Amino acid sequence: MGSQTSAGQQGFNTTAIHAGQEPDPLTGAVIPPIYQTSTFIQDGINVLRGGHEYSRGSNPTRGGFEAQLAALEKGHAGFAFASGIAAEDALLRAILVPGDHIVLGADGYGGTNRLINQVLGRWGVENTAVDATDLDAVRDAVRPSTTAVLWLETPSNPLLGIADIAGWARIAHDAGALLVVDNTFASPYLQRPLEWGADVVVHSTTKYIGGHSDVLGGAVVVSDASYQGQPVAELVAFQQFAAGAVAGPQDCYLAARGLKTLGLRMDRHAANAQALAVWLREQPGISAVHYPGLPEHPGHELAARQMDGFGGIVSVRLAGGEPAARRFAESTRLFGLSVSLGGVESLVCYSSEMTHASVRGSALAVPTDLVRLSVGVEDVRDLRGDLEQALAAVASLRSPVGV
Repeated sequence: MGSQTSAGQQGFNTTAIHAGQEPDPLTGAVIPPIYQTSTFIQDGINVLRGGHEYSRGSNPTRGGFEAQLAALEKGHAGFAFASGIAAEDALLRAILVPGDHIVLGADGYGGTNRLINQVLGRWGVENTAVDATDLDAVRDAVRPSTTAVLWLETPSNPLLGIADIAGWARIAHDAGALLVVDNTFASPYLQRPLEWGADVVVHSTTKYIGGHSDVLGGAVVVSDASYQGQPVAELVAFQQFAAGAVAGPQDCYLAARGLKTLGLRMDRHAANAQALAVWLREQPGISAVHYPGLPEHPGHELAARQMDGFGGIVSVRLAGGEPAARRFAESTRLFGLSVSLGGVESLVCYSSEMTHASVRGSALAVPTDLVRLSVGVEDVRDLRGDLEQALAAVASLRSPVGV
């Protein structure tokens, strides 16, 4: 039921490799074994070896990954789940009761919006979506005595908005609420929201943490905060055990392995994304480039302060509108057309109808001329060449036949 950790003074990459990943004490194996088991033999009735009874409650492979991630986020405890949405659902149900209210950053993952509006909404939880970059709007949206959670994505998906985590934290704590930050886009290598006052961090570990598009998972990392007199870690631990949407040992092994190279990969993701963003803003078929590493990005200076890099996601808007965006997304070759992000391979997504279809037609809809690029770790020259030929395909939409 979650794993606690104390943040040490070692560097990020050292911690990523060693925290929660001690060699097997029986054989000396450098890589801890995968405990592919559902249950554990007891030495007597409720006399447990190492505290393990049943893998829904705890599993050594999951515990090692939870400790590893919590150490990297500088958190008190970590909890691994079967998917990012499962992690979000467990966290919110651990905290909320019918009648509670959430202040929600308007520019965010469509699946989170669907969970909050269409699942928890039927359970009597209300929410108000706000411009995450406007602290006055955030403060005005808080409902005294009923707002329990402020929910923030920064950078946001897919417009790469940057919000002031410390500012959101002050508003949340003044209201007696918890601040939850979705840190999936940045990863703990580039941003650690708990250091800026957040109470909880959530991740889709499917993305940068796993890093190879071969595992589904989610995680919650909590500070030592309490909510209404109860430690948040205990609330989440109970929900994880009682509802049981836990990550399996094989998935935890893959996510833990991914964490060990996270720093190396994020350096390459960010370098490639920066190079492509600079190049894309000069292309005639592009009307706007959203990337916090560009000096003209409205959140550039804030991102430079609260992040250690600008990440691997670039979103672009096509000058030719929706037809051009569709043609561009369907014309890339190295950039595979797919949902998800954060793997070593580059992906392209037409967000309006893919990741954010649940908010299409609403006030939270993604612009139909926007395409999201998850920039991988391939050679940047090859990635630029792929985007160049995709833009040429877009240009052919405007060219008269035979010219």
